Amino acid sequence: MARTREPNFLRAWREYRGMTQAKLAEAVDTTGAVISLLEAGERGLSDRWLRRLAPVLNTTPGHLLDMDPEDVDHDFFEIYNSMSKEMQEQAKSVLRALRGELPAAPKAEATPPPKIRRAPEKAPSEKAQQPKGRRGGKTPKGA
Repeated sequence: MARTREPNFLRAWREYRGMTQAKLAEAVDTTGAVISLLEAGERGLSDRWLRRLAPVLNTTPGHLLDMDPEDVDHDFFEIYNSMSKEMQEQAKSVLRALRGELPAAPKAEATPPPKIRRAPEKAPSEKAQQPKGRRGGKTPKGA
């Protein structure tokens, strides 16, 4: 029974990074013939192979299987991959907002809001109890 080829983008990523089969083979400790078989799909890209090849090609294992490097803006991926996980989440939120998606509702906090302390009320002073007269100006006639 003939084995079916497993298509991938290994060759496209290798060429995009300007590497020969021999240089890639040397970087992952194998031979150019094995790289040729992997690129042609004659030999499957196992998880082990993907984890060895992706870092050398400065990409992700999933991209080797699913993404032609010529079809995407690489600056975006290189910037994104250099970020911490927290920053990646922030970047995704910004991109979703630009696309018009509403942000997810914030998670409810377990701590209650802080209590507001009020100053104790002071007893009204004698001066404050007197009716206020007219301020400034002349006294009205007849007063």
